This record gives sequence, structure tokens and C-alpha cells, in this order.
Amino acid sequence: MGDRLRVAIIDDHPLFREGVVHTLRSARVLDVVGEGGTADDAVRIARQELPDIVLLDVSMPGGGIEAARSIARVCPIVKTIVLTVSESEQDVAQALDAGVKGYVLKGTSGSDLLKTMFAISRGESYVTPGLAARLLTQVRKDPAPNGAPLPELTEREGQILAQVAKGLTNKEIARALALSEKTVKHHMTNVMQKLQVRNRVEAAMVYRKQTQGR
Repeated sequence: MGDRLRVAIIDDHPLFREGVVHTLRSARVLDVVGEGGTADDAVRIARQELPDIVLLDVSMPGGGIEAARSIARVCPIVKTIVLTVSESEQDVAQALDAGVKGYVLKGTSGSDLLKTMFAISRGESYVTPGLAARLLTQVRKDPAPNGAPLPELTEREGQILAQVAKGLTNKEIARALALSEKTVKHHMTNVMQKLQVRNRVEAAMVYRKQTQGR
């Protein structure tokens, strides 16, 4: 039982919630330890059960993002995943800022949801790829001023992060800066560790916040 995930599902649509519960239980690799329909339910269950993962909808009484923020504050060992129909870049950004580890659209398959949950339980993070790309595109629209906005980064790391914020892939950055793709990956690993972020989307968001604030 030690390798089974303990999961809570919070959604204010009972039929959808029941479907998710059925899907997860039928996989026989996790235990559903709580259900609810409000942000208060989410925080209460997180406190009482300390599940490995809480699935939250954005749009529910009390707000899923507020619930995630409260859970991150009072039960930091509990990981949260947003499972929603919202494709709003603002919702994605706010969810990540609130400490959410995953942002998944409700159209995902049961098997993909399970894979995402287990990846997040291992310390990874996940944003539906299409949304991640759009968020990076939004970051790219915000022009950055001259100069280094993040002094903790080396000059090269700052150059690479600026390219990430423009939406470029590692391969494109390597070509633009005359580096190997492996070197770019190495620098991005250092950048994420220094900025204490989990992925390149969050790194780009930090870059945007710093540059907009100058």
C-alpha cells in the first residue's frame, strides 16, 4: 500500500466528480480519501486526511485557486492539481503562483490523468502543453527592458532565460546563441534551481514579473 496514491477530488459538479472517482478507483493504484464541492471542503480534507494529491476545479464555491493557495500554506506536503475546463492563461498563471503543481484540462483521458498524478507525486510539475505554449506566447508579448533583471543569474543564463521568455525551444536557443542544445539544457537547469521554479513556464513568469517591475 505504500506506493499507492491517496487522492481527494473537489468539484462542485457531482456527476463529473463521481466519474473521476470511478475512473481513479478502477485503476486500482490509488485510494480516494475524500470528496467535496467547495474550497472549504478542499482545505478541510487536506488538513484531516493529508492526501498526496488534491484535484481542484478553478470554478467552484470559494475558488479552486484560493483553495490551492490555502492548502499550500497550511498543508505544504499536499500537492494540488487543477482539473478544469478553463483555458485562460490568467487562470494558469494564477494557479501556478498559488502553488499548484499541475494544470490539466477536463478533456484529458483517465490514463493521462493518472500518469500526470504519479509524475507530480514524484516531484515533477505539468501544464497541458497547449496552455504552456500560449502562456509563453503571452510572456513574449511583454517587452523586456535592457539590462539584467535577475542579478542572481550569470550573463549567459540571463541570455538563455530571455530567449525562453520569447517562447523559443532549446534547439532554437542553441542555434541563436551558437551553443549546443545540451549546454542550453544545462543552463536552464541551473536557472530553474536558482529561481526555485519547477519548469520553463514558471521561469518565464518570474522573468516577466521582474522585467515589468523595473
